[in-house]
Amino acid sequence: MKKKPSIFTYLFLICGCVLIIFPMYLAVITAFKPTEELTKSIFAFPSSFYLGNFMEVIEKSGFLNSVINTVFVTVVSCVGVILVVPLVSYAIARNMDKKRYYKYLYYFLLIGIFVPFQVKMMPLVQVMSNFNMLNVPGIAVVYIASAVCEGVFLYVAFIHGVPGELEESAYMDGAGTLFTYWKIIFPLLKPMTATVLIMDGLWFWNDFFLPLLALNKTPDNYTLTLFIYNFKSQTTVNYSLIFAGLLLAMLPIMVLYVFLQKQIMGGLVNGAVKG
Repeated sequence: MKKKPSIFTYLFLICGCVLIIFPMYLAVITAFKPTEELTKSIFAFPSSFYLGNFMEVIEKSGFLNSVINTVFVTVVSCVGVILVVPLVSYAIARNMDKKRYYKYLYYFLLIGIFVPFQVKMMPLVQVMSNFNMLNVPGIAVVYIASAVCEGVFLYVAFIHGVPGELEESAYMDGAGTLFTYWKIIFPLLKPMTATVLIMDGLWFWNDFFLPLLALNKTPDNYTLTLFIYNFKSQTTVNYSLIFAGLLLAMLPIMVLYVFLQKQIMGGLVNGAVKG
């Protein structure tokens, strides 16, 4: 017989929900209030859904350009990750028990997971500067390289659960290694691919520190997080505009997460079971 959760468990969960929902509630209601109404009461629900704040943010110079830059960085980085990481992981997973080099490469990549960004940020920016990569395409390349370590860790565990007999049958029919990977193995990696895409997509879209270090000099290179950061410094008093900008920046990725959350959980569960 299962033991029922205690009242302390319910209280802990309720407190956790309040800590998560209450800031979101404040952000949403503040974004829909004109400045005059906000000064009267911060916590009260808005009398009407005022859209003027959103329109003012959208009409600000540089907003649409920052959206285009963010979409470009996110899409290009995600495509690069899906082209590179599963292929590298497949080579490691199928050869690490036969050749030491692949095992050492796997452990070397695992070490990268434990290196904090604060440790490598200055050398990274220096390298980007030397290669003239302090721009939007350059930061996309850096994101792809930065996603390799964690992506390989997840994919290798998942690929170990894929039977090797599938490839042997393909080889017997005359298929090459690359053809076998793209036509047989890669389609089987869809759950993990969805998980990696969404996890990395959230990171690429919402990242602030790397764009701040690499792109903050030129407004034409601003991503959404940089636009909100600089926009906030210009409108320190107008919290309605600030929160409207934050909601606009969060909205696309939140909608994507709502529609694809099943794939995230499915990929994590399958990866844990097969790994």
